[in-house]
Amino acid sequence: MECPRMGQWLSLLLCLLLLLKAEGVAVPITFVQSAVAKGAVCLDGSPPAYHFHKGFGAGINNWIVHFEGGAWCNNVTTCLARRDTRLGSSKKMSQTLSFSGFFSNGQKFNPDFYNWNRIKVRYCDGSSFTGDVEAVDPKTNLHFRGGRIFVAVVEDLLANGMKNAQNAILSGCSAGGLTSILQCDRFRSLIPAAAKVKCLSDAGYFINLKDVSGAAHIEQLYSQVVETHGSAKNLPASCTSRLRPGLCFFPQNVAGQIKTPIFFVNAAYDSYQVKNILAPGVADPHGTWRDCKLDIKKCSSNQLTVMQGFRTEFLKAISVVENSPSKGMFIDGCYSHCQTGMQETWMRSDSPVLANTTIAKAVGDWFYERRSFSQIDCSYPCNPTCHNRVFDDN
Repeated sequence: MECPRMGQWLSLLLCLLLLLKAEGVAVPITFVQSAVAKGAVCLDGSPPAYHFHKGFGAGINNWIVHFEGGAWCNNVTTCLARRDTRLGSSKKMSQTLSFSGFFSNGQKFNPDFYNWNRIKVRYCDGSSFTGDVEAVDPKTNLHFRGGRIFVAVVEDLLANGMKNAQNAILSGCSAGGLTSILQCDRFRSLIPAAAKVKCLSDAGYFINLKDVSGAAHIEQLYSQVVETHGSAKNLPASCTSRLRPGLCFFPQNVAGQIKTPIFFVNAAYDSYQVKNILAPGVADPHGTWRDCKLDIKKCSSNQLTVMQGFRTEFLKAISVVENSPSKGMFIDGCYSHCQTGMQETWMRSDSPVLANTTIAKAVGDWFYERRSFSQIDCSYPCNPTCHNRVFDDN
């Protein structure tokens, strides 16, 4: 009588194991203690950290260095608010992170990059890894050293095998996706010249747009981030020689001058930008946009019209890279944010597609130069393959 039941349990266990394998593998944290002597530390002065899943086989000398996201802090008050959290201190970070999608070690789930060295760098500086202020106020103990962290982490990885890289990708999601844009050419300069180096920005193309109240909220925020963190010296000189530093935090003012090949994955209705740039709480005191921001299906016709206007402005901002042969893009018409690190949006039977192509296939084809890929989706709600985000009340 127990045999059929045992068979059911074994089948269930096998299904669970397959699901876990598809959804990711837990990778332990590494603290970069050598960075402390260089002053390359988190907001609270703790060492930076990353999670490193080693490559194998033919991928042993190929590297993905991915920078985590988590918005920004723009003044002492907001930086203090995150100093004692995982976004400001490596003491508060999880000891393991799950790797899936672009970081999966399963050939079925990540055919072009599964056997590469895959690194996720934790975000703890609040400046998209651009800041560098020498002075530390003893009253706050805030360290603005994101630019130093970027260099120290890359140097540590070089010492741990990346000096032999044949291929390398700098990637990032959200504020980390902005890092991969702003630091793309610097990354190229730090990697041995013989290596093929490219960059990938996932949901990092933040645009300079007035909010629904007409205020230049994001432009002011970025200017404050750059000033607070002393970021100007680490922003591309091709931009700061033309524009004030705060404007050089916007990809639309930088991307056209990037010399290293770069690929942009972004939703045309980026959910973070809709929630925090187009209709931030400060511009919507009565909460008119609240339900719409949580679920695009709950937007009124007027709100959808405004969001179509956002898409128009986004496409105008990214048009600066459309005709470059070394640059590629996958701009879907989804309400989403960060799509490379999740298996469901990177590569699965129901993943978002453009031109019958998943994000994984588009990025792989572009990196290996099997074919170029530069596609922009039709407007919402035309793409039935979208995984539109639905947020809870928190």
